[in-house]
Amino acid sequence: MAIEGPLKELGIHDVFQLLDLSRKTGTLTVTSALRDNEGVVLFENGKVISAAIKSNPHRIGDLLVRSGRLTDADLARVREAQDQGDKRRFGEILVSLGLVTAREMDRQMRLQIEAVVFELMSWSEGHFRFDEGLSEDAMRDASSPLGTESLLMEGARRIDEWSRIADRVPNLSVIPDLAPGDADHPALLDLLPHEWKVLAMIDGRTDLRTIAATVSMSEFDVARVMFGLVSTGVVLLRQPMRPSAAIALPQEARPTAHRTPSAGMPSPLLRGAEAFRRGALAEGISTWSAFLEATPGYPGAAAIREAVVAASRLAQVLEQEVPLER
Repeated sequence: MAIEGPLKELGIHDVFQLLDLSRKTGTLTVTSALRDNEGVVLFENGKVISAAIKSNPHRIGDLLVRSGRLTDADLARVREAQDQGDKRRFGEILVSLGLVTAREMDRQMRLQIEAVVFELMSWSEGHFRFDEGLSEDAMRDASSPLGTESLLMEGARRIDEWSRIADRVPNLSVIPDLAPGDADHPALLDLLPHEWKVLAMIDGRTDLRTIAATVSMSEFDVARVMFGLVSTGVVLLRQPMRPSAAIALPQEARPTAHRTPSAGMPSPLLRGAEAFRRGALAEGISTWSAFLEATPGYPGAAAIREAVVAASRLAQVLEQEVPLER
């Protein structure tokens, strides 16, 4: 029998604990219409053995190829062995063929699983469903079981640290660029090897999520490195330009000083904006979420969705860190 419900009633942390304590084996699917995202986590006897997410759908084999640890021919060799009936897991075949070490395979699998689990732990809205049992196909890319409790503890620590990082690194879509140099006071950088790897990827075009995938580091670790580089003035961050923002309006179509900016806007957007401006986060989130659900094709839907997610995170932090006196 499936276990399902809204995350507002049973948070993702509680769902993981329930599956761990009851030693469940099966598939947990977590969806969020607000984020247009879906995560899938496989459990074996209460432990996590695989995880994937729609927003970053690359399988472990693809990630190893992108990071240069495998070639396409190596990947095809392993897939062929599985197609011919080899029942071993993907990582076990790689290690037996001498393509990667067992230690490196475990590290890469853990990085992928952690990235997905920690992303899901930040969701406060959406729906979850757990279906018991795993197919042979589902087990093909599974890793050695990871303790659910350790994942949850590390996730809680990262969420706490993210609340501090977000002041300078608001999300993983930002694009870093090197700050202009000062000829009179050249910067002396004392960086660790993994920090140099991140710095070397900065080209003014690549966002943090892509950098993390390319250097085979977790998104959290890349954000933490970037926080240090931004704090010391070495790097500047900018939001990616939306396609609509790159199109110049003709002079006659540009807003004039006397035009009301909100003219012609849907009334739910105006009501939500007014609620946010007076600090009524719950009202604003509810109003804009209902508008998105009713009008998914609205031209500015992506920006509105991002704003709702950000407001939801702010409301969650306020509730946890600075609760109102009852």
